[in-house]
Amino acid sequence: MIACTIAGSDSGGGAGIQADLKTFQELKVFGTSVITALTAQNTQGVHDIFPVDAGFVEAQLTAVLDDFEVKAIKTGMLFDSSIIRTVARQLYGTDIPIVVDPVMVAKGGQRLLLEEAVSAYKEVLLPISTVCTPNIPEAEVLTGITIATEQDIERAARILLATGVRCVVMKGGHLKSDKATDAIYQQDEPPFYVETDRFETPHTHGTGCTFSAALTAGLARGMSLHEAILLAKRFVDAAIRHPLNIGHGRGPTNHFAYNQMEEEIKVHVIQS
Repeated sequence: MIACTIAGSDSGGGAGIQADLKTFQELKVFGTSVITALTAQNTQGVHDIFPVDAGFVEAQLTAVLDDFEVKAIKTGMLFDSSIIRTVARQLYGTDIPIVVDPVMVAKGGQRLLLEEAVSAYKEVLLPISTVCTPNIPEAEVLTGITIATEQDIERAARILLATGVRCVVMKGGHLKSDKATDAIYQQDEPPFYVETDRFETPHTHGTGCTFSAALTAGLARGMSLHEAILLAKRFVDAAIRHPLNIGHGRGPTNHFAYNQMEEEIKVHVIQS
C-alpha cells in the first residue's frame, strides 16, 4: 500500500511531511511526498517559511504518480493559490481518494496559508476531494461563519459539502467540552459522531496532520471511509495521551504510541 502526502516540511518533526510519513510508517503504509514549503520551526513556533515554486511542486507530484501505484493522497500546507491550483489541476479526474487537511495557522499563531488562497480551496480543490478535515477555526475561515454550537457545526459542514467534497470531518478539539467529538457529514447520508474522552495537554503539535495522515493510510489500505475515520481517531487519541515531552514549547504528539499501547483505544460512535 502506497500513500502520498502533499504538504510542508516541519524542521521540528512534529507536523507536516514529517508527521505524515511517521504516521504512514506506523500504519504499515509506504509514504511518498511532495513538499510545498520549507518551514524553520520547532515546538516554540514557526520562525521562517520558504515556499516551493508551484512548477517544482508539479514536478514532484508528476514523478510520484508516474512511478508509484498510489492508493490515497492527502494535502496539508499548500501555502498559496498557485500551489493549490497546480495540485488540483494534476489530480482532476483521478479516482484516487483525496484527503484535504486545510492547514492555515500553526499552533503558535503563524499563518501557513495566504489569505488569497482560501477561495482556491473552495473553487478547485474541495470539489474533487473525498474528505475534508477542518478544525473549527479552519472551518470558520472556509465558510465565513462563526462556529460556537452544534447547529453552527452542521451549518458549516453543509456549506463545505455544497462545494462538492464527499465527506466533511468537523474536528471538535477546539470546542470546550470534556469530550473530543468529531462530527462527520457526508453527501446523501445521515451524519455520525466519533468521540473520545478529552486529555488535557499542551503537547498537541501536529494533531491535525496526524489525524488526516492516519485517515489517508486507512484508505490506502482499502478500508471504508467509516473504518478509516475510526482508525484515525484511535491513532491520534493514542498519540495525544502519551506525549513525548520534548522541546520547550508545544511539543509533538507521539506517533509511536498507537502500536505500543496494550489497552484498547475506545472510540464511541454516535449515530444521528
